[in-house]
Amino acid sequence: MHISLILINYNTKSDTDECLKSLSVLKTKGFSYNVVVVDNGSMESYSLPRTLTSNKKFEVVRSEANLGFTGGNNLGIYYAIEKYNSDYTLLLNNDTVVEPHFLQKLIDCSEDHSEYGLICPKIYFYKGNEYHKKSYSRSQLGSVLWYAGGSIDWPNLAAFHRGVDEVDRGQFDTFSDSDFATGCCVLIKREVLEKVGTFDKRYFLYFEDVDLSVRAHDARYGIGFCPEAVVWHKNAGSSGGAGSSVHNYYIARNRLLFAFKHGGNKSKLVGLRVLLQYLLTGTNYQKTAVLHFLFRRFGKQPIV
Repeated sequence: MHISLILINYNTKSDTDECLKSLSVLKTKGFSYNVVVVDNGSMESYSLPRTLTSNKKFEVVRSEANLGFTGGNNLGIYYAIEKYNSDYTLLLNNDTVVEPHFLQKLIDCSEDHSEYGLICPKIYFYKGNEYHKKSYSRSQLGSVLWYAGGSIDWPNLAAFHRGVDEVDRGQFDTFSDSDFATGCCVLIKREVLEKVGTFDKRYFLYFEDVDLSVRAHDARYGIGFCPEAVVWHKNAGSSGGAGSSVHNYYIARNRLLFAFKHGGNKSKLVGLRVLLQYLLTGTNYQKTAVLHFLFRRFGKQPIV
């Protein structure tokens, strides 16, 4: 069995270096793995930390253009499967740090639940990066949940993380079904990618993981949450974070794309309502997002 781990680097070398440092001490047995860093059009080409340059498990693939989260991961997936004939692909945000046994735990979960095609770990906010860190005691930092499974709210065209902002007290310590897998960290069986395809490049950034999850569900694959596997996430490091102009634009445009691609008649009516709300009361970036949606201007757009 072989696993390919795919990371995207875009002008965030320090985050990528820290992530790779945590991956360099993984504890695994029964399978082999490689780590592929896709340098996604960074201003300065990314190179591995000196401590990893002789480690054959780690390598860098350079794209001269910023392909976004969708295109960068697709490039990494195609490259890794062609080179290593991988049985699984693990997509991992570069602004994460992993627990040494997380990959083994994910593989064990997948092998124990063969009907599941995508499985995500328990993801905490990286210590000190919590949204409301002043609300927690010092001892609670680092154990505040970012993702404990995902739910899709079709009536409001929203996707949200279960448990977000909650201190972990064991309330999500059971393997469970999830409506969607987060692209922050997801283990994907190769057969899923062969059957439903990779990310839809029209999204470029945001909602692409929800789209892939719905396609996997439609193909009768389960999506699972594996609480034994643990990752810490700094959250939206390369896109400016929640509320940024990039976040405003792509969430608005892609929310509409998702609604009209996957939603039923009721969801499409909600989509029309959301579209009008963006036009009447949204930010300038959200209004631009609506116009681009209407004129089918998808993928990367030079709006910021």
